This record gives sequence, C-alpha cells and structure tokens, in this order.
Amino acid sequence: MGGRLDVAIQMDPIEAVDIDADSTFRLAEEAQARGHGLFVYTPEDLVFDEGRVFALGRRVTVRRRRGDHVDAGPRERVDLSDFDIVLLRQDPPFDMAYITTTHLLERIHPGTLVVNDPFWVRNSPEKLLVLDFPDLTPPTMITRDLAQVRAFRDRHGDIILKPLYGNGGAGVFRLSADDVNLAALHELFTGMSREPFIVQKYLGEVTSGDKRVILVDGVPVGAINRVPAAGEARSNMHVGGRPEPVELDARDREICARIGPLLRERGLIFVGIDIIGDWLTEINVTSPTGIQELERFTGVNAAARIWDAIEARRRAGGAPEGS
Repeated sequence: MGGRLDVAIQMDPIEAVDIDADSTFRLAEEAQARGHGLFVYTPEDLVFDEGRVFALGRRVTVRRRRGDHVDAGPRERVDLSDFDIVLLRQDPPFDMAYITTTHLLERIHPGTLVVNDPFWVRNSPEKLLVLDFPDLTPPTMITRDLAQVRAFRDRHGDIILKPLYGNGGAGVFRLSADDVNLAALHELFTGMSREPFIVQKYLGEVTSGDKRVILVDGVPVGAINRVPAAGEARSNMHVGGRPEPVELDARDREICARIGPLLRERGLIFVGIDIIGDWLTEINVTSPTGIQELERFTGVNAAARIWDAIEARRRAGGAPEGS
C-alpha cells in the first residue's frame, strides 16, 4: 500500500454526514485505516494568497459511531501544496463557487494529487459529458427556449425537464404529452436562473430502477439499483429512492467499456454513472455516491479500490499507472 500520506478533503461539514450512506466518510475511513492523515475543510475555507493555495480547517480522526463519528483538532491554516492528496468531494450545485475551487486546486495539481482532476471536473459536468456519447444516451436537448421544448415534446411524448447543473433529484419534473404545466415550469426555471435546462425523453424503465454503476479509474466495480418511491418519477436516494442489489448486464459493460478509457485519461478516478434501461443518462464526476450501499449488498470495498487507484496515480506522478 505504500507509506503514510497526508490527505486533505474538501467537503461539506463532516459533522453533518450520514455515516451509513456518505461516500466521503467511507473514503476517509479507508484512508485512516491505511495510516493516512486526514485534514478536512469546506469550499468556503479555500484561500489563494500571494501565489499559494491554503485551506482553513482541522485535522480529524473518524470512527463508525453514530452521533460521535469525528474528533477534530483546532482550526488551522495549511498550505495544500504540503499535502500528498486532496479529495474534491463537496456536493453540487455545480455553480461558480464550485468552479472557482477547481481553478484554485488546479494550481497545486498534480504535485499535490487532486482527485478527481479539477480541470476535468470543471470541464465534464454530469449532464454534459454524456453529450460525447449520443448513441448511448436517450434523446436530449439543452435550451432555455420554450418553443424548442414544446417541439421536443411533440417528437418524443413524455419528457423529463431538469436543471442542467442540479443534483440529488431536485427540480426534476416529468411532463406527459398533454401536461399543461410546461409553460409555467419554464417560467419558473428561467425566473430563478440564467442557466439553460436539460430535456430528455422519459424512459419508462425507470419504474424498475435507475442503475448507479461505480467506476474506479475507468473500470466498473459494481452497481446498485435505485427504485423510485411509489408515485415518484425520481429514483435519487435523496428523494426516497430505495437502493437494492443488481448485477451488471452486457449493456452496462458495453457502456463502461466505451466511456472508461476517457475517464481514466482525464484523471476521473471515482465516477458514478446512471443507466436507465439501456441508456446512459448521467456521468457523475463531482461527488459520486453509492459505495456504502454497494459494499453492503455485494461485499465489494469500492473505497479500497479507489484508494488503490489514488496511490497508484501518485506513484506515477499523476498519470495513469503504466502510461
């Protein structure tokens, strides 16, 4: 496994995480088990100061004890270039605040290895990277124009309308061919944000589940199925989706084989893709989830696989091992 590494984790407040579901907590736990040191800070605590990138945060130890899962030292300012690894793990929304952190972290990478690579996190947002694979994805449109959305719905019938940079199922609407709320939703979306939104053909297979496949350095290590709650079109666990075990099928492996080399080349070590039926709908690179559920269902320790890949990348100076 190699020697001790100093690891900084850019994340949402660690005190608030669900230790039985949070993937970042599981990554911290695995790092600590390997003897690595942990320092946590929030995106708001990132500082660029006269050519150097600092973070204001705390050194921590973690344990799997509900309500008492972290011990934290005093708050201090550290130079992130003194660390071996930074995990970029805060949740979206993928807004300008998020993007700014990728610009700052890019200045220390790969001397300090940032996972996932901040340049490609910035340039591979979840609902846009899939556009590189049109034959793997359902019919998709990105627009702010109501007439264009109407024409898309006329072609495809039921549609899904959602914010382009949203997450966790927030703001996702299914609109049937005769739904009269389209104009009102368009008015709501455009009044709240200047960003475009994404429209996709509704896939009825989602009632049987939305498959989350975990890839480590471009290689699939397993999957879980997220089944929507009764009366819901959304399968995200944040909004009541139920995780259940599932096997990778031939189509899943075909999709992974197509996208895996690109993920590996771009330093996107921990990725979660979403597959409904035979179709790839998202490639999640910012803060993927699902590794705890995968480990419970299958025994696959994805956190260990991720750390194996990180340690290999560091030995190779930030490049894919063997390149």
